[in-house]
Amino acid sequence: MSWHSFKNTYLIKFWAPLPAVIAAGILSTYYFGITGTFWAVTGEFTRWGGQILQLLGFHPEQWGYFKVIGLEGSPLDRIDGMMIIGMFGGCFAAALWANNVKLRLPQHKIRILQAVAGGIIAGFGARLAMGCNLAAFFTGIPQFSLHAWFFALATAAGSYFGAKFTLLPLFRIPVRLQKVSAAAPLTQNPRQARRRFRLGMMIFLVVALWGALTTLGAPKLGLAMLFGIGFGILIERAQICFTSAFRDLWITGRTHMAKAIIIGMAVSAIGIFSYVQLGVSPKIMWAGPNAVLGGLLFGFGIVLAGGCETGWMYRAVEGQVHFWWVGLGNVIGSTLLAYYWDDLAPALATSYDKINLLQTFGPLGGLAVTYLLLLAAFLLMIAWEKHFFRTRQPVITTLSEEKA
Repeated sequence: MSWHSFKNTYLIKFWAPLPAVIAAGILSTYYFGITGTFWAVTGEFTRWGGQILQLLGFHPEQWGYFKVIGLEGSPLDRIDGMMIIGMFGGCFAAALWANNVKLRLPQHKIRILQAVAGGIIAGFGARLAMGCNLAAFFTGIPQFSLHAWFFALATAAGSYFGAKFTLLPLFRIPVRLQKVSAAAPLTQNPRQARRRFRLGMMIFLVVALWGALTTLGAPKLGLAMLFGIGFGILIERAQICFTSAFRDLWITGRTHMAKAIIIGMAVSAIGIFSYVQLGVSPKIMWAGPNAVLGGLLFGFGIVLAGGCETGWMYRAVEGQVHFWWVGLGNVIGSTLLAYYWDDLAPALATSYDKINLLQTFGPLGGLAVTYLLLLAAFLLMIAWEKHFFRTRQPVITTLSEEKA
């Protein structure tokens, strides 16, 4: 394969979601095995909020939540921090390769309100459940934590209510029609595309070199950044968004992304299981009302905002200003949860057990239960898709008959 063909096929064109999500599942497995933690982002965003408060003279390090997740050092000193820096670098490089960077402002003020409010709700819910669509879902389920299943089901329900809510007339933006004499021709700027591709390669090489050099003194930090670059490239090139996976279920009936995510988790689970048998401890969280309530809020919030904790990251670096507001809302919401954690935790979280399916059912039993649940979820997706289009078929037929 020539360089030109490779460049167009793998660096410029969007990737198919299914192989990309499977690759993300495999990458997250090795990330867990090497660093001892899972692919997660909102915990670090919460730390960013806490450190901003420190700069303003407050003392969030005294809050119980930061005693749980830690607030020491800077993002450069933390595995999650370096991974997220790598993710932003990978996203930005991939967007530049494809000339997919353009400043795009929100179409209406109501969209800004949706972005901030939805981001706050999602950030609050994610940290209440001790994880977002990654730590409490995509990487939480393969970690064999029961709380992740509670969160996943609640997120699906929350996204349903969010989808119905965002279809209200309040969120419909007036469309301005403009009379034109002919369609505007599609134009491209080859020089701009070449410049941006080179800039993207430069950013990729700089961040990769940064990560590689960091491994010489702090191996886990450097490797975390390198993994982050891979995660960032995957989510941007394949446009992996958990919000669309949930929202599309209820609005369009499409389940392609949802099924891809289930398969990705199935691939990841066997790898995580292998590492656990080698002595790496999985991350198990409280299987209490916090996971359910957090999932409901998170599912509602991501649909209202239009993006989840990974979706807003790659869209933000593509120049979509709407998602800058979503990111700000995420940081605010997660920091608010940290502030109220001491009041909420005893009743909703810490009084409940951390249930590891591998311990509850035994190693092979826990693995079997996880795969049976994933299979059930996959079959439900297929059944829902058939039901969705079957119930709408009579309407389509009637419209066709009327036109005839």
